[in-house]
Amino acid sequence: MAAITAAMVKDLRQKTDAPMMECKKALVAAEGDFAKAEEILRVKLGNKANKAAARVAAEGIVGVYVSDDRKLGALFEVNSETDFVAKNPDFVAMAEAGARLVAEKNPADIAALSALTVDGKSLEEIRTGLVGKIGENMSFRRFIRVEAQGRLDTYVHGGAKIAAMVDMIGGDDELAHDVAMHIAASKPKALDENGVPAELIESERRIAIEKARESGKPENLVERIAEGSVKKFLKEVTLLNQPFVKDDKITVGQLLKSKGATCAAFYLFVVGEGIEKKSDDFAAEVAAQVAASKQA
Repeated sequence: MAAITAAMVKDLRQKTDAPMMECKKALVAAEGDFAKAEEILRVKLGNKANKAAARVAAEGIVGVYVSDDRKLGALFEVNSETDFVAKNPDFVAMAEAGARLVAEKNPADIAALSALTVDGKSLEEIRTGLVGKIGENMSFRRFIRVEAQGRLDTYVHGGAKIAAMVDMIGGDDELAHDVAMHIAASKPKALDENGVPAELIESERRIAIEKARESGKPENLVERIAEGSVKKFLKEVTLLNQPFVKDDKITVGQLLKSKGATCAAFYLFVVGEGIEKKSDDFAAEVAAQVAASKQA
């Protein structure tokens, strides 16, 4: 069995927000398999072990661009070390310029984007100049370029830390903006059930089965219970099945149908999503929890 290190425990705690000792037990039970340990915590602790997924793990902003005819758009995430720098006007201008370059020049990757120029300077030169001026590291992380089937609308939240873009066919501007706002608030993983990755569905099924067994449900009911859990999960994470944020009595799909509209696609960037965030003082946290366990 692989040795369970403090770093492994720390990584699992940051991913799941579960108690440190529970993370260690899960890693031991999973023989060091991180994904399996995460599932064990989900089974044991339920949603408590999943809440860190919505936590932003790095600073920065999302640059957003939509053409005047709303047929072409882009999202571009730029990271910084602190929120203070993310609010700097030059940093914001760099992110917005980068998003426009993505839309208009269609670069193949970050390296190609970095080489494109704004007013005679490459985006990379602008970045390094800002790093030298401000004294803080900055990086270009990811982008997406969108050619609309219908027309684009966007919603930006939290100082440009969350940016949603929707490609709407039919309906009106208010509807498109409301759906973009819903996406930013509810963070769906796919448009409908067909877009949810099979491995994610299978993971939810395994977790539901284990939870049903641990709660003592009869074996002949376990599969049925798991299937119900998967169906509930798919409703929660698919845009068209989510209750609309401004009227939870109807789903987004029902709202669109009532307006004679369809959503061709949507795109969502959350700054720092998936980037490990530095622990404030992991050693102090360990010492405090050990001391607390001795007093118990």
